[in-house]
Amino acid sequence: MENLSELPGPGVAPGRHILTIKMRSASLDPMPAPRTDVIQGTLDLLILKTLSLAPLHGFGIARRIEQISRDVFKVNPGSLLTALQRLERAGLLDAEWRSTDNARRARYYALTRAGRKRLEAETTDWKRRSAAVFRLLEAEG
Repeated sequence: MENLSELPGPGVAPGRHILTIKMRSASLDPMPAPRTDVIQGTLDLLILKTLSLAPLHGFGIARRIEQISRDVFKVNPGSLLTALQRLERAGLLDAEWRSTDNARRARYYALTRAGRKRLEAETTDWKRRSAAVFRLLEAEG
């Protein structure tokens, strides 16, 4: 059976994939947290932004995304690893093995110059698209 996480969703351009990020409810609502489909490039944007703040290892990246999003996003470790490998192959990240604070070895990632340029371009595009969605949501007829 094919891995469903690698199959493009409806309305997704060929070559693009859907990544599901589990959403946590910010309220005390007893209902299970909703799930949302996010285009894979959004995870890339979150990783690039997180690494623009400081070099981190994979677990640190996931933790930082959870903290900054106030636990709205929980990143799947497998999806994170795949994205980090893809970004490194694309020349957007540098990686090196280092010791963590608790004396374990981990692969630390940092943005390259190309990574900073990509972050800037994707941030501009994301702001443009999210503003358009907001305008549509606020439209009254």
